[in-house]
Amino acid sequence: MIMKCPKVTLRSRPISHGRRSLYLDYYPAIRIPDTMKKTRTETLGIYVYARPRSQHEKSHNDEMYRKARLIASTRLPAIINKQYGFLDTTRGNRDFLEYFRQIVGEHNSSLWKGCYNHFRFFVKNSCICAEVDIELCRKFRSYLLSAHQFRDPTRPLAHSSIVNYYLKFLSLLHNAYRDHMIEEDLAIQMEYIARKPTRREFLTPSELRTLSQTPCEIHVLKRASLFSCETGLRLSDVLALKWEDIVPNLEGNGYNMRIRTVKTDEEGLLPLSDTALQLCGPRSTGTVFKGFTRSMTDRPLKRWLEDAGITKRITFHCFRHTYAVLQLASGTNIYTLSKMMLHKSIRSTEIYLDLLEETKLETVGRISIYIDPEMFDE
Repeated sequence: MIMKCPKVTLRSRPISHGRRSLYLDYYPAIRIPDTMKKTRTETLGIYVYARPRSQHEKSHNDEMYRKARLIASTRLPAIINKQYGFLDTTRGNRDFLEYFRQIVGEHNSSLWKGCYNHFRFFVKNSCICAEVDIELCRKFRSYLLSAHQFRDPTRPLAHSSIVNYYLKFLSLLHNAYRDHMIEEDLAIQMEYIARKPTRREFLTPSELRTLSQTPCEIHVLKRASLFSCETGLRLSDVLALKWEDIVPNLEGNGYNMRIRTVKTDEEGLLPLSDTALQLCGPRSTGTVFKGFTRSMTDRPLKRWLEDAGITKRITFHCFRHTYAVLQLASGTNIYTLSKMMLHKSIRSTEIYLDLLEETKLETVGRISIYIDPEMFDE
């Protein structure tokens, strides 16, 4: 079978006021992907003067023909490669924010939601695909670097949040290019935001023991905090934990937690220690830690730590760090720990190895040995 070689010819047709509209003539006809209809022409939206009378009109014609020929030169390679996106004249008017929202719904994670909320605020609740170019993306990158938290506008976004939101945004751009929402993969043109090394605080065994022995004005805050130390659950997952998620294990001699993390949407079945189960309180229905709120992890948590004599800057998330470090210190395999913490990558777990080295340094000089001078006599 002989294949016809495609041709792209620049032509013009008369329009009003002594002008001609330029268009491209395709032979053979090409198929529009969205409608599956065939077409022979593509209107360029460019006009020239039929009989130029002034130097200005002649210059206009020269420039318009130059642009039209340039477009024509790009069409033949696109047709050969079967890339017909240029035929979709409605693509640029599609709602990019709606597309973003759908992507967030597919992932259902707090990082995607946070990125979406900041982008929506940045574009003032309106953005079509035609507006998404390299300039807008770079401006959004700059916006993130100086953005503040929505919950507390006086506090800037944590650098780790900025990096993670930006990575989600780059992933969105990849998806948008793949789904033909934008014409080029803008993500590969963007500069990355480097991560900064951050100090991860944790409680030593003695500090944890002291804290557990220190009264707290809010009992549910104390139970939820110690539960996080025992399980490594994030604050969002402790808040979301329900009694129906705590089920007997297969051996029938203990309990497991069925978890789908709020932050990363990772799913797992994790064993519960007897201590963790006791911290949950009497079995009931609904939320396990009833009455526990995010606001309790601010001033009330700080007062409890101060009462315990702990001067480190400990947040609720530090209880997750505490769990990881103490598990490693007790001999738990790092791959097992990674699964227990529902990390997507072992690299996320390896950061705790550095903290483990700190706990080893704390033991130096704690063993008291009597040095007998006679040992050195020969």
